[in-house]
Amino acid sequence: MDGNATSTHTNVALLSVVSTLATRITTSKDIDRQLQPVLRRLRLPSGLLQRVAGVQERRNWAEGEAFDDAAVSAGKRALLEAGIEPGQVGLLINTSVTRKHLEPSVAVRIHHGLGLPSSAINFDIANACLGFVNGMTLAAQLIDSGQIKYAVVIDGEDADEIQVNTIERLGREGINRKDFMSEFASLTLGSGAAAAVLGPLDAHPGGHRILGGVTRAATQFNDLCVGSVDGMFTDAKALLKGGMELVVSAWTAARRDWNWSNMDRYIVHQVSDVHTNALVKATGLDRTKVPLTYPTLGNVGPASIPITLAQESAGLKPGNRVLLMGVGSGLNTAMMEILW
Repeated sequence: MDGNATSTHTNVALLSVVSTLATRITTSKDIDRQLQPVLRRLRLPSGLLQRVAGVQERRNWAEGEAFDDAAVSAGKRALLEAGIEPGQVGLLINTSVTRKHLEPSVAVRIHHGLGLPSSAINFDIANACLGFVNGMTLAAQLIDSGQIKYAVVIDGEDADEIQVNTIERLGREGINRKDFMSEFASLTLGSGAAAAVLGPLDAHPGGHRILGGVTRAATQFNDLCVGSVDGMFTDAKALLKGGMELVVSAWTAARRDWNWSNMDRYIVHQVSDVHTNALVKATGLDRTKVPLTYPTLGNVGPASIPITLAQESAGLKPGNRVLLMGVGSGLNTAMMEILW
């Protein structure tokens, strides 16, 4: 891969990564009960979410909770854990898919909530489920260039509305099996938030060094997964095939600059059993080094990689090699190595 597809960083560290989990648990059995009439009519078995996707439950926001408040909470705790004051932050990147309105950006609400200075650049980056990794790459590049010293990359997701809308629509007359399966992935989504603080390695030798990574695109598949708060419609078979072809292409080409065959952890985007099994097989990963959060949290969009990393971080040791990797609708893939 040439040009912008490969990035390397010389003086960037991950100083902290934390998550905020939604407090209300929605089990797949709960969703099955709501879908019983359509499942009977279409002669589909209960338990598809558990058996096919491997999602036993997911989180939803309780009354009084909101995705942007949760993101602010995660950001405050990430700054505290990193030992960085809000006034030191030069960049805030929000990577949420969720947004209440088209403008202003979600970032301005979070910038204000974190009490960041007016000098701190703030904006949204949206790239489906890869936004957080893309945000980390951009922040790392700006730190390396000397444009900023500290950055907060943040994400908050709310799957509640799309979940309610999908269940309501699937219960309507005229829905057939094809319609049902095209919206099946919407039922795996969950809510949550995460934040990471990045800074210069030379000022934080105990930080986790961000080495770099690769990206690759297959945008001919831009219409295989299209979503909004009204619903997410997916050609699951074609999406899986195209996604795995893209991952293998990127993985193979990356061997020129990287050796990721024996990492200590692979923090992959959390989708389902089917997706994870295909990814492990396609790249030859050691399945024991792939921690999973989707069985209990579902697919939390771009927050899923940092949430999984945050949960796994307690078990990581200095010198461990960690690879963040995933595929996002569109299609795009990204992989980033961190030396713990």
